[in-house]
Amino acid sequence: MVFMKTRLFLLMVPLALLCGSCSARINGALRRDGTGGLTLQAALEPRMTALIRALAALNPDAGSLPAEAPLIDGAAISRSLSAAPGVAAAALVNTGPAAIAGPVTVSRVDELLALSGTQGTRFIAYEQGPDGGLLTITIDRASGPSLLALISPDVKDYLSALLAPVSTGEALSRAEYLGLVAGIYGRAIAEEIAAARIHLSIEFPGPVRSARGGSFTGSRAQFEVPLTDLLVLESPLVYEVRWR
Repeated sequence: MVFMKTRLFLLMVPLALLCGSCSARINGALRRDGTGGLTLQAALEPRMTALIRALAALNPDAGSLPAEAPLIDGAAISRSLSAAPGVAAAALVNTGPAAIAGPVTVSRVDELLALSGTQGTRFIAYEQGPDGGLLTITIDRASGPSLLALISPDVKDYLSALLAPVSTGEALSRAEYLGLVAGIYGRAIAEEIAAARIHLSIEFPGPVRSARGGSFTGSRAQFEVPLTDLLVLESPLVYEVRWR
């Protein structure tokens, strides 16, 4: 099994945060010209934090991991995101060893994390016309691993250690994946991953008409994404918002 690095990196996209087992909230706003901004708050759950420290202690190449050492490195994540397509700047900081928070500025939402070498494949589609706009995000088993590789190989190493199909490429159902995690790391870790949710709230340039996969009020759409759905991608995840 691929062992994760001492520093843990996260993958953040406009409507999703990919991490082992965390609580996360993303608040954002999208402008008509396709620019926007996000504010992220994320923290690893207690059992996952303990597991990471235990795995690090077993890794002969990692060295000791002091209790105050960051398990999530806000500065490193900022550098990774700032170098990604469609991102103007990221300024995430550690609010604790296993928690980060801060803003991310999006320069072009339709170019965000565009995949090179695949005919300019984009997992985000954005349209804005005189009668309204449309934003569609699609993540599946074909694009998921490519997105991980684009951000950092450390993400893939970490998720491989958690046996996540999005990293290993294994075709598992949600139940099969959680059963595998329970067999390797214990039922408590599996239950923590199963319970984790990503909470998202996005302000759009006009009144929202529909929000596939979520709800909406006025010009704001809200989503609650089960983390397991992202890790497994048993079915493609499609989120679509239309506004006037």
